[in-house]
Amino acid sequence: MDTRVAGILLAAGEGARLGQPKALVELGGQTLAERGVAMLRDGGTDPVFLVTGAVRASVDGARTVRNLDWRTGMGSSLVAGLHAIEVTEAEAPGQARVIAAVIALADQPLVGSLAVRRLIDAFAAGASVAVAAYDGRPRNPVLIGRGHWAAVADMATGDRGARPFLRAHPELVTLVECADTGSPLDIDTPEDLARVAALDKAAPDVG
Repeated sequence: MDTRVAGILLAAGEGARLGQPKALVELGGQTLAERGVAMLRDGGTDPVFLVTGAVRASVDGARTVRNLDWRTGMGSSLVAGLHAIEVTEAEAPGQARVIAAVIALADQPLVGSLAVRRLIDAFAAGASVAVAAYDGRPRNPVLIGRGHWAAVADMATGDRGARPFLRAHPELVTLVECADTGSPLDIDTPEDLARVAALDKAAPDVG
């Protein structure tokens, strides 16, 4: 049976410090949700799941997952996204099975699709967990093979997402250098948004 790598975009937060929900923030003519979904799809993930919470949002090419527990933090959104993959497969048992998921954050819009492709290539080469690194420092996105999903979900609490699992199992992690593909700068405040917008306007298209 054919296999696939899914994409999960976490976009459930209310953006308290930013003053507006991050999923609907516009940058370069697109919302952060739209940019994140396009990045995952262009990088080779299919299907793509958009996890929302504080506000309702939908993007063409993605399946929306509503996380009713979004206030508890990123961990619940990650669990909701992984669960949605399993539910979708149960509802359509004849479809190709998802064997890994790339998890990305909507508030890091300068991450390029090439980073996603490199993670998938690392997985194809034998890595069960692949993490995008920038000048050697692990950030996002992160690819996690299906065999680890249960353990990741068990440890995903509060705003920590996959981090507890990654720290508990460093022997599983393959770092994939992505500094030349984009930036992991995130948007938490209006000042962050202004800085990222300036960089986005000046940056060449690296995919």
